[in-house]
Amino acid sequence: MLQTIKDRALYERIHNNPLFADTDEEEFDRLLIDCRLKLYERAEKSNYFKTPQEGLLIILQGSAEVQIEGQDGSSVMLEIVQENEIIGFSNFAYYLGEMARPLDKHHIDMEVAKNSICLQVPYEVIKKRMDDQNVRDYVLRKMSMRLANVYTSLGEQVRLADEYGESEPYVRRVQDFMSSPVVTIHAEAEVQEIAELMIKHSISSIIVTDQAGKLNGIVTEKDLVERVIAGRGSSIGLLAKDVMTKNPHTVRLTDYYYEALSKFYKHGIKHLPVIKAGKPVGIVTFATLITKRDRNSMNILKTIEESSFENLPVVKAAIYDVLSNLIQDEISTIHTLEIITKFYDRLAKHCVLLALESLESKGAGTPPVPFAWYQMGSGARGEQFMLTDQDHFLVYEDAAENKSQLVEEYFELLGNEIVVHLEQAGYTRCKGFMMASESQWRGTMGEWQQRLRQWALQSTPEQILLGYNFLSFRFLYGDPSVNDRFVQMVNTQLRKSSTFIYYMAQQEREKPIPQLQQNFLTIFRGRSKADVIDIKKHALFPLHHCLQILGVSNGIINATPLEIISALQKKKKFTKDFAEEIRHAYEISLSIRISMSWEKHLRNEKISTEIDLRKLRRWELNELRSTLETVRALQSHLLSKL
Repeated sequence: MLQTIKDRALYERIHNNPLFADTDEEEFDRLLIDCRLKLYERAEKSNYFKTPQEGLLIILQGSAEVQIEGQDGSSVMLEIVQENEIIGFSNFAYYLGEMARPLDKHHIDMEVAKNSICLQVPYEVIKKRMDDQNVRDYVLRKMSMRLANVYTSLGEQVRLADEYGESEPYVRRVQDFMSSPVVTIHAEAEVQEIAELMIKHSISSIIVTDQAGKLNGIVTEKDLVERVIAGRGSSIGLLAKDVMTKNPHTVRLTDYYYEALSKFYKHGIKHLPVIKAGKPVGIVTFATLITKRDRNSMNILKTIEESSFENLPVVKAAIYDVLSNLIQDEISTIHTLEIITKFYDRLAKHCVLLALESLESKGAGTPPVPFAWYQMGSGARGEQFMLTDQDHFLVYEDAAENKSQLVEEYFELLGNEIVVHLEQAGYTRCKGFMMASESQWRGTMGEWQQRLRQWALQSTPEQILLGYNFLSFRFLYGDPSVNDRFVQMVNTQLRKSSTFIYYMAQQEREKPIPQLQQNFLTIFRGRSKADVIDIKKHALFPLHHCLQILGVSNGIINATPLEIISALQKKKKFTKDFAEEIRHAYEISLSIRISMSWEKHLRNEKISTEIDLRKLRRWELNELRSTLETVRALQSHLLSKL
């Protein structure tokens, strides 16, 4: 065993574990002879619980999930074990001779979440160490915490199953389960004071703030162990700024459960400060999320982020499963789209990342200049609940004249590669060729400026159609500084294009919104076109276009419809009541579209946005009538302003 531990730091780490901390080096070496160092690769499974004599398993590096397999072959995660934590406490009753091993009737597996180094401590070593009172206290404390987590988790899962159904991990936000208020301290505080505060408040971390109350860092138990205790130095004179983790990962109040959980997994941390306007307003711990865990919430993230080109098609089915749960649990339309959009954004960004890696593997190298990739259409507006066609473009920095050809060739390859990867994921190619693979939908900052100027000068119906699609753009991947400059350039160019905006508004005048009379259904005999309303053509598109034009006229671009409504209300261009009416009309239109399309999808029928009015119930017809009246009012509002 001693020969296998060539890394002195790893040797010291094991010795500092509370199971061995009180032993001198000679005794520690004797105990280690019976232990085994085990290396596991990510996604590797081990039936570690086969025999209780295997003892305990200490995770030295990495993390693992403990799963129990059901009769149908599906697995349920029992717990997640991270660095310095222990697997195998369930065997203690057996060690003590109190009962038969409780897990013999169940198939228990350990699945490694990250490449891991573990130490197997056999029962004989545990028996020797249990004579030490400090070790007994440590084991009892760990077992008590584990038991408390199990009970809390069971109770939480029962409650949430009643409250949210299968959608709980997707609809709950950080503000629903964070701990608040937080215990904070200034950077000049002494380490002794930090330790005393942790004991006083029974917490495992303290947030460090500056004089303005903004986040400066975080001090965790792990920081104290690694930077004070393990260093075997004195804590006298050490301050918070000496031991804290600077610029820690954070979450926002409105982030979802699965987004916070993803950060814990991705970065291997256990504490996430919750930030509002740069100031800490709460904290989320890994233990808190585990008590509210749901296997499906991590499965979807793993499916997206670990997918290769070959298995990209699997992601679509995984996202559709989430969508099905949200619809079944009657989660609001806006909320459903917000959640699903986040998953589609992850998928799209992953496709771009894979495209970049693919080019590099083929010898094309890395991007020669910074770039930004944007979505357009329903994906950019946050309305894409089912995968449709591709709408996207590329913007990249201007290059020196002697490198411009090289730059263009690279981004032509990247545009094509992105299209191929998105197609593999389930996005069909745009019939109008509005994709980064086409020369008119990629270019340098200067080329895009010229393109916008040309659209404004021509103002043909075709150019206006391109303008509508373009104005829904949303930055999704690339260099944020490129995006900042691009948005500024677009805003400047649009301010110079008042004629173009005027012609866009005039086109809306020529597209009147249908009116539904109270006795509408009794007027017609037999089916005719008057029986049909296209919710996309007659409600959503006019609403989008009016909001886009009003947004551009008020310097609001690169925003979703709901963001434009809120911005216009804030600028007092909409009254509060009118803004609420528009939001309601928008949600009703989307709700109708989603329910219709999803039902057709389940019946394997061709997706359509046409509504047969004769099949609507009276209250549904009234809702539709009210929605169309609001869109008509928005259209009139636009024309009166321009």
